[in-house]
Amino acid sequence: MKRLLFILALSLFLAGCGEAIETNMSQDMLDFEFTTQDNETLSLKDLEGKYWIADMIFTNCTTVCLPMTANMKILQDRLAEEGYDDIELVSFSVDPDYDTPEVLREYGEGYDADFSNWTFLTGYDFETIKEISIKSFKSLLAEAPEGTDQVTHGTRFFLINPEGEVIKFYDGVQSESMESIINDIKKLNE
Repeated sequence: MKRLLFILALSLFLAGCGEAIETNMSQDMLDFEFTTQDNETLSLKDLEGKYWIADMIFTNCTTVCLPMTANMKILQDRLAEEGYDDIELVSFSVDPDYDTPEVLREYGEGYDADFSNWTFLTGYDFETIKEISIKSFKSLLAEAPEGTDQVTHGTRFFLINPEGEVIKFYDGVQSESMESIINDIKKLNE
């Protein structure tokens, strides 16, 4: 009986040694070094050692990117209110041919983005971002069908840990999900 209690206690202790939140992913982020809205570079190595949130958008999107980007702004504001403005936000463009650094800067300014911790990325080809979408985020990405400029992409926000592992996804279209992200960030910083 004592042995059973010891095993149970040890199991509970070890269960508490993992992530401080309930995760739904475990995928290494592919290495990258891309161009920001300021024509500078941001790499995976630059984000090493910190938690960050990523999404995939494009500036001439007429559907899901609008609420996603609005929600990222809500998230940025809430993180600042809670004292977590060191959490990086990274929006990867899925239309890198159109989304130049200048276009991304103007887009971000339209949402009153604070570029000190919210970066918009471009400077790669479509196949590169497709590989990141599929391999790192487990999210499909398809070029715009003939006769349209609307790229098909996922609508999730992704939490990446300091080791560069994608550990959780959230619904990027639903504003309620932003509170879930805030709650998880709080737990991870306890």
